[in-house]
Amino acid sequence: MHHGGRVAVLLDGESLRKVLKRVLRREPAHADILAEVERIKSSQQCEPFSTYRVYYYTADPITGQKHHPLDGSVLDFSNTDVFRANQALISALELSPQFAVRRGTLLHHGWQIGRKATTELQRGRKSTIEARDIIPRIEQKGVDMRIGLDIASLALTRIVEAIVVVTGDADLVPAMKLARREGLQVFLDTVGHTAGRRELRAHADGVLKRDAENVGPS
Repeated sequence: MHHGGRVAVLLDGESLRKVLKRVLRREPAHADILAEVERIKSSQQCEPFSTYRVYYYTADPITGQKHHPLDGSVLDFSNTDVFRANQALISALELSPQFAVRRGTLLHHGWQIGRKATTELQRGRKSTIEARDIIPRIEQKGVDMRIGLDIASLALTRIVEAIVVVTGDADLVPAMKLARREGLQVFLDTVGHTAGRRELRAHADGVLKRDAENVGPS
């Protein structure tokens, strides 16, 4: 029996997606996100609570076309596997029970050398830059603000007694501090990162006990 009131789960979608992609070696799907939520809900910290709502913060995939700066080829952002996978994921999560999807925006800010090419250059494995080494520089905007606003709203209205914040972003510390001052229990899920950011851990009432091997479908 649940005896501790209600808990809201706030998922930093980009942070969670990156970890799952690395572990699963593919773009995470709807079932992968639901599996993560079930693990959170069944954790020792959340077991006393009933789930009020799961908030998933993301941004719609970027659209439009850009010309590559080296070879002049046209990149159509909406004609990629990543675009289709993200669109399908967001659409499925919107229709999931107790889920609310909050959207920021994605902006294209020029081009940059990819991580793989940078590593190869540093290790002397290559000495020239090819077109395939240059990738779009994409920036996500507005997501942190939306997470912070929802934390503040949940704290001030006392709709729930506890929240679980799934993130690695220390920008959320002020919102977490507000929630604790208002009497909410604030738990942190570092999405498999055993260390996590100290700033986040210092302003949480507990950290969900998980590790990298416990991320993704069972």
